[in-house]
Amino acid sequence: MHKGRLEAFSDGVIAIIITIMVLELKVPHGDSIEDLLQLAPVFLSYVLSFVYVGIYWNNHHHMLQAVQKVNGSILWANLNLLFWLSLFPFVTAWAGENHFTTLPVFFYGLVLFCAAISYYILTKVIIGHHGKDSAFAKSLGSDFKGKISLVFYLVGMALCFVSPWIGLVPYVLVSLIWFIPDKRFEKI
Repeated sequence: MHKGRLEAFSDGVIAIIITIMVLELKVPHGDSIEDLLQLAPVFLSYVLSFVYVGIYWNNHHHMLQAVQKVNGSILWANLNLLFWLSLFPFVTAWAGENHFTTLPVFFYGLVLFCAAISYYILTKVIIGHHGKDSAFAKSLGSDFKGKISLVFYLVGMALCFVSPWIGLVPYVLVSLIWFIPDKRFEKI
């Protein structure tokens, strides 16, 4: 099966996710700087989530450039990833509207963690389809960034019970780690 439909569908879903997130940004109910500043938590949560969605889109694109063909298992693994990404608008709005309180920050991290696990599963399913000696598998390597990201998410989720703002730090660090696109697949 050719990968074109998978790429097009994924791009469409990701575009809708970004659209939904930006629609959560409401116009201030006043014209003062104070009215605008009240929206700062919502805007900050949007910026972080936009960066995350951009990272997933960018890396998903690069990864699929190394994929030759897809099967049903890859389609389902990709849908699993898209499911968790589709929850970004909800947890983004919840965290921002509640000014980054404990439970919304915890669930924000949980969705980030589940999306990362889903991306990991997708890579493993692709390797299973293409083989452990494939160019894809060799390009992925040990996936240190992917594995350390999972640890950071768990740390952030635990720290949010100490302080939600401290819990956000590992989430931001992961976004910084991944901000520069993953070049491993560009070599193929």
